[in-house]
Amino acid sequence: MNEPQSFVHCVPPLYDKNSETLILGSFPSAKSREARFFYGHPQNRFWKLIALLFNEEIPQTVEQKKHLILSHNLAVWDVIHSCTVTGSSDSSIRDVVPNDISEILQNSKIDRIFVNGATPYNLYNKYIYPQTGIEAVKLPSTSPANAAYSLDRLAKSWKIILK
Repeated sequence: MNEPQSFVHCVPPLYDKNSETLILGSFPSAKSREARFFYGHPQNRFWKLIALLFNEEIPQTVEQKKHLILSHNLAVWDVIHSCTVTGSSDSSIRDVVPNDISEILQNSKIDRIFVNGATPYNLYNKYIYPQTGIEAVKLPSTSPANAAYSLDRLAKSWKIILK
């Protein structure tokens, strides 16, 4: 059984001055921490979903993933700066220190914030919304743990991110 461990976020926010839509997750999974990039677990459907929504090839490399996000004026980061977590389980997250998203907001055109699942939505509302006053829209999680949602069902919900 995994023991709870404390981690500090190891991936910088992905955005540029043209980013208009921010997508926030909770905290990098063990596989993402290993890959040092967002949604690194091969079973997470995030990259397949974003590629599907924008009718693009599924990115394989970090550079391709960055290009996919930035070329569609998106931004990606997480709600949590540091926490205690067991493995990759969002339900085990404790001792949360939130990320400060003001850098992204001040240096981009972000006018919409979406969150990838219930955990980041709840944490956003608790820690970040009081600072930003920007309401976030909760989307169904792309995690493989969210087996109730097929890729097509996710796409129907996530198409709201398209401008």
